[in-house]
Amino acid sequence: MSSVQFHMVTGAFGFSGKYVARRLLEAGHEVRTLTNSPHRSNPFGGKVKAFPYNFDDPEKLAESLRGAAVLYNNYWVRFNHPGFSYARAVENSRVLFEAARRAGVRRVVHISITNPSEDSPFEYFRGKALLERLLGESGIPHSILRPAVLFGKEDILINNIAWFLRHFPVFGVFGTGQYKLEPIYVDDLAALAVHEAQRTENRTLDAIGPECYTYRELVQAVGEAIGKKRPIVPVPPALGYAVGSLVGRILGDVTITHDEVEGLMAGLLHTGSPPLGGTLLSEWVREHAELVGSRYHSELARRTDRESPYEKL
Repeated sequence: MSSVQFHMVTGAFGFSGKYVARRLLEAGHEVRTLTNSPHRSNPFGGKVKAFPYNFDDPEKLAESLRGAAVLYNNYWVRFNHPGFSYARAVENSRVLFEAARRAGVRRVVHISITNPSEDSPFEYFRGKALLERLLGESGIPHSILRPAVLFGKEDILINNIAWFLRHFPVFGVFGTGQYKLEPIYVDDLAALAVHEAQRTENRTLDAIGPECYTYRELVQAVGEAIGKKRPIVPVPPALGYAVGSLVGRILGDVTITHDEVEGLMAGLLHTGSPPLGGTLLSEWVREHAELVGSRYHSELARRTDRESPYEKL
């Protein structure tokens, strides 16, 4: 086995992976990344070397990982699409974990989701549970972090809630909007991931922030922070999903998915665990009020345009 020399982060040119990579660089580590976007603008210049995932060539993937102390795994997809799917993401992750085992990676810090279950009626949450099991079966020592919702300059959910508040006279919430979620700041998650890399035992942690909102309260707090208070209107989930799908087609994106609507309403983004992040969403949005929601963030654009800077899509 090669001597340990670097830390490998998946998707370091994207959202959460970028914050993990930055934390590692600040701590003096050598950092490399596995990415589907090797030609995307590199926010770290020459400090982070990029390697393709090579899921179709496990030997090349293992070679890229050989010598890594820790693998920080953010790889996943948000929804099924002709170009990608949950099932493919699960299989690719199996290949990744096996390659990490063969390469002698000492530890994996894996980003999951709150309340995953292989018995879940929602494929997103089933897939996340399968990944946790595959990681356990790999035998690699690991930490599993389970965030509910991430927020930060490049996030999708909070930013696009603000975008809708800026552009529409009312905001519809699914049903009563009383279901809860506990958002965590992306850099708090990154700090937790880097800390967990130093552990030796297997751990699973709910990675949640210090504020617990109902969805209705979240929308209200974002609206107040950006100066766009709107009437919040309860709508039947089927109607809300239909409207979201229509807006998505107009924008050329997927604004909301069935699993996101149903999982949110089922309370799967709420745990009641002690918070592990310290940044308040309410304060962060106020501090970045001019930025949040100033333009729409497109998930599909980020997955189809593999060259433009991530934060511009």
